[in-house]
Amino acid sequence: MRRHWLPILTVVATLIGGVSAPAGAQEQAFRINNMVEPESLDPGVVTGVPEHRILSNLFEGLTTTDPKDLSPKPGMAASWSVSKDGLVYTFTLRDTKWTDGRPVTASDFLCAWERVLNPKSGAKYAQHLFYVKNGEAYNTGRLTDFNQVGVKAPDPKTLQVTLKSPTAYFLDLTSFYTLYPVPKWAIDAHGRDWVKPGKIVSNGPFTLKSWVPQKELILEKNPRHWDAASVTLQEVVFLPTDDANTAYKQFLAGESDWVPTVPPSQIETARTKPEYYASPYLGTYYFRFNVTRPPVSDLRVRKALSLAVDRESLTKFVTKAGEVPHPGFVPAGLRGYAGPPGPGFDPATARKLMAEAGYPGGKGFPRTELLYNTSDLHRVITQAVQQMWKEQLGIQVDLVNVEWKVYLARQSSLDYQISRSGWIGDYVDPNTFLEMWKSGGGNNQTGWSNKRYDELIDQTARLVNAKDRLRAMHDAERILLDEAPILPLFTYVNKGMLSKKVKGWFPNILDQHPLKYIRLER
Repeated sequence: MRRHWLPILTVVATLIGGVSAPAGAQEQAFRINNMVEPESLDPGVVTGVPEHRILSNLFEGLTTTDPKDLSPKPGMAASWSVSKDGLVYTFTLRDTKWTDGRPVTASDFLCAWERVLNPKSGAKYAQHLFYVKNGEAYNTGRLTDFNQVGVKAPDPKTLQVTLKSPTAYFLDLTSFYTLYPVPKWAIDAHGRDWVKPGKIVSNGPFTLKSWVPQKELILEKNPRHWDAASVTLQEVVFLPTDDANTAYKQFLAGESDWVPTVPPSQIETARTKPEYYASPYLGTYYFRFNVTRPPVSDLRVRKALSLAVDRESLTKFVTKAGEVPHPGFVPAGLRGYAGPPGPGFDPATARKLMAEAGYPGGKGFPRTELLYNTSDLHRVITQAVQQMWKEQLGIQVDLVNVEWKVYLARQSSLDYQISRSGWIGDYVDPNTFLEMWKSGGGNNQTGWSNKRYDELIDQTARLVNAKDRLRAMHDAERILLDEAPILPLFTYVNKGMLSKKVKGWFPNILDQHPLKYIRLER
């Protein structure tokens, strides 16, 4: 969600295309192939990149993201101040309104944050508010009074946040959808259906016009947004086509303006077209193991499966778009971080471990399934790894393909043995790849826990010295790789097709492109 990444991590700030007169208002309809049907439009519930593309334009947090360098910019907060000790952030909110005309107030943030931290909510991204004083204690039930959590609303236009320790990237977190304000009155009135057309109330530069599941979701410009004058697009259409080849053909036929992926079978052809782009992406592609389910409950089996994968061949002959084979979980070179060495390709040791686990030559290995969500890329990757395991270990692993919502539900409920996964950084710091593996974390979803790992991640939140912090993260990742609840494969590359009429779209390592800056030109 991005070896020798220092030059790569320099954000490319080159505007795609030149400058010309904007197309007429009636032509300002931007069509995006979002690749899946969104799980939900509730910012306190979702976890995926496809949902982020929608929610970051439907809602707005205290800060927004600069499209060129990803730095925090004023959003709902017109300004803020930080105490000398780095613990207290005081945000001054704008005079702006929700789409139903009600004012956006500090209480709307209190409602959202309490909702996410409430133990009953099961919010997978609750950990993003653990940096707030007593946030984790409230989420785990050690505290039951939300008034003791470090977020206050002294008046309707002031939000004061007290952190448990200085957090350099806290402002980055305030632009993330989990921390968006929510309209309590709409939630109270409609329950889970508050995000449906005709019921949803939002505060971003766009509002929900219509949503026909499995067909299209349409946003339209929000005239009540505080910066509506800067928004050129009148309409944004999100298409949920989950087949990459179909999505690619739709783009070539002019049915979409942006498709954020290219199927491996079309990479060579796509590279010859002026609309093709490829840029660094802060993300890791990996498999996760359900460590509570045999046979992957056996560490020897998990290690053997990892050692039997030839990552170099996978990226060279299967994905073919410049992905970097990487056996670690944190992308290399991220803000000076050097992770521990991960498992390489060692089939001999893999076979030895399988024999020790009771499966010599693969004999007696029980039926095992590898879950993946519908995608041409995921299909060819899982097929390639399936074949490697068969050739190197003599085992047969069955592939199970399900649609996005089913995939998320099964992964969340640990209804799988092995599952393909991907993690895109939420902010530019190694911690975004490590905090998720804490025991019981909403995005852990492996059944794995380790007390020492938890202690090290907690230390990184308190440590001020950069070297000490990097060392703690290194030691934590070492534990993660040694106990192998995951099988990292490679770091992502952003590859897609973008119409030449699209302006205001800037490549960046988080693949975040605020629609308020985008316009279409002839």
